[in-house]
Amino acid sequence: MGEAVNQQGMLKLNYRRTLQIGFAFFGILLLWQVYDSWCPTFLTDIIARRMYGMSSAQLKYSGAHQILNVQWMVGVIMACDNLAALILLPIFGNLSDRTHTPIGKRMPFILAGTIGSAIAFPFIPLFFHLNNVSGMVIMMACVLVFMMMYRNPAVSLMPDVTPKPLRAKANGLINIMGYMGGAFATVMGIFLKLTDYINVHDEDRKLWIIETPFMAASVLIVISTIVLYRNIKENQLAEELKDEMDLGEQLAAVESPVEDNAPMSEANRNMLVAILAAEFLWFMADNAIGTYIGNYIIYYMNSRSSATMMLTIVGGAASIVGFASGGSLADRIGRKWTISLGLALTTAAIAIACFVSPTGVVMGANGEFTFPPILFMIFVIKGFGMALVHSCSFPMVVELSPASQIGRFTGFYYTASMSAQTITPVAVGFVFRATLLWRALPVYAALLYFASLSVFTLRVKNIRVQKIRNLHGPEAPDEN
Repeated sequence: MGEAVNQQGMLKLNYRRTLQIGFAFFGILLLWQVYDSWCPTFLTDIIARRMYGMSSAQLKYSGAHQILNVQWMVGVIMACDNLAALILLPIFGNLSDRTHTPIGKRMPFILAGTIGSAIAFPFIPLFFHLNNVSGMVIMMACVLVFMMMYRNPAVSLMPDVTPKPLRAKANGLINIMGYMGGAFATVMGIFLKLTDYINVHDEDRKLWIIETPFMAASVLIVISTIVLYRNIKENQLAEELKDEMDLGEQLAAVESPVEDNAPMSEANRNMLVAILAAEFLWFMADNAIGTYIGNYIIYYMNSRSSATMMLTIVGGAASIVGFASGGSLADRIGRKWTISLGLALTTAAIAIACFVSPTGVVMGANGEFTFPPILFMIFVIKGFGMALVHSCSFPMVVELSPASQIGRFTGFYYTASMSAQTITPVAVGFVFRATLLWRALPVYAALLYFASLSVFTLRVKNIRVQKIRNLHGPEAPDEN
């Protein structure tokens, strides 16, 4: 077998196979990083033209508050995408649980979602360039539907083939692969500056500046899916890993045993609800920053869009460190305290961001300001802290799942996260409209991170796995 249980009853993580599954996450985060970095600014610019007859750059330099006034509409459109995801993710999770094909139960959805999203994605910047808001929003919706078809089954692959006690380490590895995809998108944003497109007259706007990252994301998500398809044979692995998965069930960090055909125990249900409630709150905070950080940098800090990309890079580098260490830390102190530590660090970092203001020091011909260096340190701490959170949170949810319902429980996880991401762009948009303060963004996020930390620490129990220790170092795989 590819991942044998040795004579001492130990389980050993197959690093090679886990990294191959990570190619799914590479494609997901690559596409979403491009989507989240460019689309809110596209929407801000195109809505400003409809409402005020001026581009967002013209409004910014006029010193008016109209840019803040349109953010609620940006939030509504971004939230509609998330609302569709809230509905579709559980559907595709349940469908993939019940699907049986010669290539597995997850792979048909992954392949169909990849093809659809890769075709639709480059049309988003094209319609923006043509000043066609309806066409752009329709293409955003199409990409979202296809990515939801892809995302839940792709995420479910890891717990399908990884015993429960090893999932925190495995989740850290596949998230590192995902952040590599996000980093690639971010590097493109440094060289293809969105401000070089936005802050010029219409006749000087070059389509290739905004089209290139979308085309590159489409090509790379196809390549990453081909790698995944060629290396992960679902049906074969299900047979090979049956004994290891059964042992993982016995060693699971749950209060009551999880059985396929039995109702969920009250203790396990309470644990699940508490985890999902805390997750909802931290995604409310995280998505607020993710949605509006580009506009925050361009229109409040009055800095270049490449500064946003640099923030993403330093935060992503810190996240990789967090994902690499999160599983081992959880082995020592438990998943609960690993997540609590991550939330505490993140709360402290974003609280400091509430006091950061534009420098007022002009650095370029366009009147842009120098970038406050402290924001880099804030995003390093936040990136590390949230990596600790994400490395353990999804494994805690699917720990409570029977083997036949992993897609369904993955749907629970995404229901919490996507409902938060549906609400928070609109909520922050209205907060901006009410306060006319960009500083409201870090205040809003810090309060929600603190609420999440409080709920998680007070309501989630720390269940340590005493019967197993994870072996370290790459396994010498014997798979074909």
